[in-house]
Amino acid sequence: MNGMYGTEMETSMIQLGEIQTLKIVKQVEFGVYLYDGENQEERVLLPGKQVPEGAACGDEVEVFVYRDSKDRLIATTNRPKITLHGVERLRVAQVGKIGAFLDWGLEKDLLLPFKEQTRRVSAGEECLAALYIDKSNRLCATMNVYPYLKRDSSYKKDDRVSGTVYEISQNFGAFVAVDDQYSGLIPKRELYGTVNIGDTVNARVTAVKEDGKLDLSIREKAYLQIADDAEKVLRVIDSFDGVLPFNDKASPEVIRREMQMSKNEFKRAVGNLLKAGKVTITEKAIRRNDD
Repeated sequence: MNGMYGTEMETSMIQLGEIQTLKIVKQVEFGVYLYDGENQEERVLLPGKQVPEGAACGDEVEVFVYRDSKDRLIATTNRPKITLHGVERLRVAQVGKIGAFLDWGLEKDLLLPFKEQTRRVSAGEECLAALYIDKSNRLCATMNVYPYLKRDSSYKKDDRVSGTVYEISQNFGAFVAVDDQYSGLIPKRELYGTVNIGDTVNARVTAVKEDGKLDLSIREKAYLQIADDAEKVLRVIDSFDGVLPFNDKASPEVIRREMQMSKNEFKRAVGNLLKAGKVTITEKAIRRNDD
């Protein structure tokens, strides 16, 4: 994934992408220059309209540092919606030739390059993104938020959580930003139905890994899920006019495709219906009994 920490450190004590307290070192007609209190050679401009009334040389000002449209370091007293290495939901202001531009609360929108999009986004929608410094030393957004998610949640096994799906892997499952902040995964074996990048999912914590990552399931514990699964089986049987053209001996692939369940879950649900007298199992089908 792009946007890892290692290549992003600024040599200057003025930190790009962060809120910091700097001192006024020089006043000019169009604003004031700020420095870190030690190296006066490292300066950043705070435009006149941003300068607090009555500010003078030596005063401290809390600012956010980014780059203007000409790629020059610039300070602002406005607060952005995201800071370096943070993860937030941001609205897509527009889509251009090189990517999308996100509204992050400053005059100049934040670039989300096409290569940093895990799916194509459209103007007006929100997307989960992290802020990093690219190889050209510019602030950029990425939807590959994995490296920026926390692993110190207070959640425990069986807790209920919600989060945003930010990546789907054929090998591993659906990666979820729990509370849009913490690292979670719905393993492939727990992934049923249609889940897309950007979806909000409600899930149950099935495990907390040693590194703090959360394993999730969008299904209930088996004994709680059986009733829901049984109702689902009946609905599918009804869609086949009362006779399902396979039984609980069908291949796991057929069952997953038609029922969005594992074979064991399907067998438990069918067993529940059989015990309740709602279905009859034949050699090649499952027939719904008349109520």
